[in-house]
Amino acid sequence: MYDDITTEMLGDKIEIFISKEHRFGTDAFLLSDFAGGRHKDYVCDFCTGSGIVALLTIKNFAPAHIDAVEIQPKAHDLLKMTKQKNSLDTLTPLLCDLKDYKSEKELDLITCNPPYKISGTGAKNDEQAVSIARHEVMCTIDDVCKAAAKNLKFGGRLCLCQRPERLADIFSSMRAAGIEPKRLRTVHKNPEGAPWLVLVEGKKGAKPFLTIEKPLYVCGEGNEPSKEMQRIYGFA
Repeated sequence: MYDDITTEMLGDKIEIFISKEHRFGTDAFLLSDFAGGRHKDYVCDFCTGSGIVALLTIKNFAPAHIDAVEIQPKAHDLLKMTKQKNSLDTLTPLLCDLKDYKSEKELDLITCNPPYKISGTGAKNDEQAVSIARHEVMCTIDDVCKAAAKNLKFGGRLCLCQRPERLADIFSSMRAAGIEPKRLRTVHKNPEGAPWLVLVEGKKGAKPFLTIEKPLYVCGEGNEPSKEMQRIYGFA
């Protein structure tokens, strides 16, 4: 079907199909760990790409069911291949615009690793697929929060990651959609550096009260992964 497909192992449980445009990075591992999950949860992952956050959620938390929504056909095809290869019965890949997504039942948790850059800012990538993943071409933070509010149950959670400079946009969009920001964690390379990522959890219908958790440091001594990152990666 495609001539640039490779696979990577997520631990010893899941083999994921990826391509040059549809890969994954540290932020996916951080988001999945931050969001957590329970066996009884019904979950959806927005902007799923090749499905990495959804797959990590299945691997680490085994929810009752998880939808994985993606608008790009190639990324959707990769996830369907991963589902078939690993016999993932609780996973449903969906090719659709998240603005049109409607879950069959109210959800406990929605995760989203959205495009980080506002459309029209920053250097666009020549690859259209990569530009869609990085820039708000097909969806905005507002779109994500509105779609989440439509599908979450009362008290259901929306967890996402973003660049620190978009934090005000996240809080504003969540509150406008009736999702209250409840938990924030900053991610730093080391204790000396400014954060390069923020992890945010909001709850539908909750009262205002924001908990700021201790910073997460990606690197420890000698620029090796910190003990917490080793746990998140599954090394510890």
